[in-house]
Amino acid sequence: MRILALDVGDKTIGLAISDELLCTAQGVDVIRRSSWIKDVVQLKDVIEQHGVNRLLIGMPRNMDGSYGPRSEIVKKFVDKLRTEFPEQEFVFWDERLSTVAAQKNLIAADVSRAKRRKVIDKMAAVFILQGYLDSLRRS
Repeated sequence: MRILALDVGDKTIGLAISDELLCTAQGVDVIRRSSWIKDVVQLKDVIEQHGVNRLLIGMPRNMDGSYGPRSEIVKKFVDKLRTEFPEQEFVFWDERLSTVAAQKNLIAADVSRAKRRKVIDKMAAVFILQGYLDSLRRS
């Protein structure tokens, strides 16, 4: 079993994949969004290539835990995805501060601003997925 995490944004979708033992998350790619069809084709390629059977979707939440306008956008995106990938299991996961954590990690690693911009969404997906995997091991 493998899990693919998606950090869904307006311009990009960060992707991270679990190992088969569900212990570690690794960044896979960043999809530069251009059209729905191209987004789906790229996701399908990753899903097939890695044998994914669960999609973990980073759900934006406010700091108080409530859902805001960005959450509605992600929910609508996932509703469309469900029709394209009916065989997949979909799970939402709180993504609060994942981008902040990824940014701090990249800064600590002395990654240049230009390079950070290219990988930040992928790193945020890694943080989302690793949090989920850690929660699976605790329960």
